[in-house]
Amino acid sequence: MRIRRICITGAASMIGEALTQYALDCGAHVLAVTRPGGRTLPPRPHCTVIACDLADLHTLRPAHECDALVHLAWGGTYGAQRDETAMQADNIRYTLDAARLAHTLGCACFLFVGSQAEYGPCSSALRPDTPTFPRTGYGSAKLAAGALSRILCRELGMRHVHARVLSVYGGADRPGTLVSACVDAMRLGRAPALTACTQMWDYLYVRDAARALYSLCADGRDGGIYPVGSGVCRPLREYVEQIRALTGCAAPPLYGARPIAPDSVTYLCADLSALTADTGFVPAYSFADGVREVIRDRRSQ
Repeated sequence: MRIRRICITGAASMIGEALTQYALDCGAHVLAVTRPGGRTLPPRPHCTVIACDLADLHTLRPAHECDALVHLAWGGTYGAQRDETAMQADNIRYTLDAARLAHTLGCACFLFVGSQAEYGPCSSALRPDTPTFPRTGYGSAKLAAGALSRILCRELGMRHVHARVLSVYGGADRPGTLVSACVDAMRLGRAPALTACTQMWDYLYVRDAARALYSLCADGRDGGIYPVGSGVCRPLREYVEQIRALTGCAAPPLYGARPIAPDSVTYLCADLSALTADTGFVPAYSFADGVREVIRDRRSQ
């Protein structure tokens, strides 16, 4: 499917900002929905920004139709809010509002952006048919929102695609994430305090994540579920040492200075077979390529 106009909720988020730019680079017009009072997007040609709270999505009546809507916006993604049941239940309702907005806009595709948290603990690569046993309210709500919006889209006659995103870095990433924390400290020659970093992990650079989501809007299968990652799984310590080498930091990281949370994910890897087969997507950035971009971004700031 050719995408001429695309609506993106959560457009000022890390992935949303990258997806907005990628869509514009592909020649699409973007309707960017952002949170009032949150991060803002710079003005760009062919990008219309609308500030709208998730609770007010049902009131939106944009002037132009769109081909696809990507629903990234979500409340309570970090910390204790992940288990605030009322907030997470609201997110399910807002997802259904986003699907109805997509129908109002004349969209052929509704792309729901879920999370690896829907799976719960796993010890093998995540596939579309991997059993789901989420441990958090956030993961449970994402799983329910994906399933219910799929039913609604079937009723509304729209193609429904469900992306389960793993671990993305780069761009407007939060300062406290592992990659951001290591880059920020090591650029200044400081040793970051870390866990033992024995977890096996899959990292995807944000521009690759944007390209994967855009390709799912165009070519994702109706009803399809797609883990979105790099498909490469390595110990976190290897990523940290790569960041250290790229920043030229002499100070050794303080491994084991922080405990690993009892409920933390210890294995994370995406099986990209379905994503690649249906869309042709393969990551363009290695981890080192992405970290170099992060370092350049930090220097430019």
